Amino acid sequence: MKRNLPEELRPLLPLKPAVFYVLFALSDGEKHGYAIMQETSALSDGKFRMGPATLYTTLQRLLDSGLIEEVVGSRSAEDSRRRYYRLKGNGKSLLEAELARMDSVVRLARRRKLVPGTAE
Repeated sequence: MKRNLPEELRPLLPLKPAVFYVLFALSDGEKHGYAIMQETSALSDGKFRMGPATLYTTLQRLLDSGLIEEVVGSRSAEDSRRRYYRLKGNGKSLLEAELARMDSVVRLARRRKLVPGTAE
């Protein structure tokens, strides 16, 4: 998967945990900041939590890199102050490359009997 990744994104691998979980949280659709924080906690089974400062710094970095975008559109009055974000094409490609990298590491660890599971 890494060879299909644009050259400028390759140095980002492996992803930092905050970046990985934000991209992963956005992989199933747009979310606002608080929902992203909740989703990252759920995705990691509570093992990774980020506070607002880390979240919004990470979001800004991902926006600046063109990996995510802010969703502009109509929201309900109570939602109008929230900013919503979604994954862009390069963000999805980067997440897929990281997941493929992780998968190959887990398969190697299983072959070496370092983690539970059947050898492949």
